[in-house]
Amino acid sequence: MIIETVDLYYLAIPQVRDIADGSQDALLVRVRSGGHTGWGECEASPLVSIANYVCPMSHANIKPVRDGVVGATIDAPDDIVDLSRQVAKTGLDIPQNDHTWSGIEMALWDLLGRQMGQPVYKLLGCDKAYPKTPYASQLFGDTPQQTLAKAQASRQQGYRAVKFGWGPFGRKSVRDDSDQLTAAREGLGDDAILLVDAGTAWIDDVDAAAARLDALAQAKATWLEEPFISEALQAYGQLARISAPVKIAGGEAAQNFHMAKQLIDYGGIGYVQIDAGRVGGIHPARRVAQYANSKGVTFVNHTFTTHLQLSASIQPFADIQDASLCEYPVEPASLAAELSDDQVPVGSDGQVRLPDAPGLGVIPNAAAIRKYLVDTQIKVCGTVLYTTPDVNDL
Repeated sequence: MIIETVDLYYLAIPQVRDIADGSQDALLVRVRSGGHTGWGECEASPLVSIANYVCPMSHANIKPVRDGVVGATIDAPDDIVDLSRQVAKTGLDIPQNDHTWSGIEMALWDLLGRQMGQPVYKLLGCDKAYPKTPYASQLFGDTPQQTLAKAQASRQQGYRAVKFGWGPFGRKSVRDDSDQLTAAREGLGDDAILLVDAGTAWIDDVDAAAARLDALAQAKATWLEEPFISEALQAYGQLARISAPVKIAGGEAAQNFHMAKQLIDYGGIGYVQIDAGRVGGIHPARRVAQYANSKGVTFVNHTFTTHLQLSASIQPFADIQDASLCEYPVEPASLAAELSDDQVPVGSDGQVRLPDAPGLGVIPNAAAIRKYLVDTQIKVCGTVLYTTPDVNDL
């Protein structure tokens, strides 16, 4: 198949709020070839990624992603991997490159799966897809009382695992954080899994993170996620050595396999959380999953947007039975909630299973794309490099 077109759709809700909710906008990718269509999603600033896709060449190592993609041939999984290497080489000096490519790479796997009549996980070499236990991923309440109510609601909805993150946690006093953790545990009861995301609150301050360890242990938190920025490997390692029984989690900011590998090798993390829309796509996420499994580190998907992204993020570790948790966003903005009629639902047994349909098994809703589309144009020296794609052929 020759890649004939790549269309980027910038979507956003009418008013984006200043909260840690990545589902308020999206960059949707559509690739087409020979009557087949594939869909992907970049987990990054949409406008920056669009500019990366069309930017004028600066030199041999700064070329637009578009130049390496349109016209390329994709007939087998190895073709996607080879194209990934080429795009990385020609965008070596563009940090945004991995984010932009992630959504395109995802769409290419979807395209190939649809053309071959196979789910993506089978194209990756997985013999089967094990069910995963979803954890209801949501923000901390502004107050402990709000967190308590959220925890109670999640249990009533049948979730056996719940994650609270960002919000005020790590940004006030140790006592404030302890009150939040106590409320979360009270709302969940003794038997539920509690996961905590600090949202890089302490940058690289090990003492500040360590001051919360007693409260985390008392609340029986399974992990403390992203206490630091992902580059702070020494801080991760220091905290991991003293955090037991709480494990340290991280990796969502990894932009390639090597960044994730370093967190595993030097950061001492017990859980590596990878976003297929950031790490370079589905295949690099698969590499991380296999490497983590070989090192006794548990792989977990990072997903806080749409069900298209959710399906893509589970494919890389579908066949790793011991990696049984999967992030499942439960407070999506209207854009993410409406973007696809197809879903990756929680079954009656409380488990999540990947679609058996070809590709990713999730097709975006044309009406939602039209509803949330942001009219955009990029022009340089009078030449239009990008304009919002025509939506009449959706």
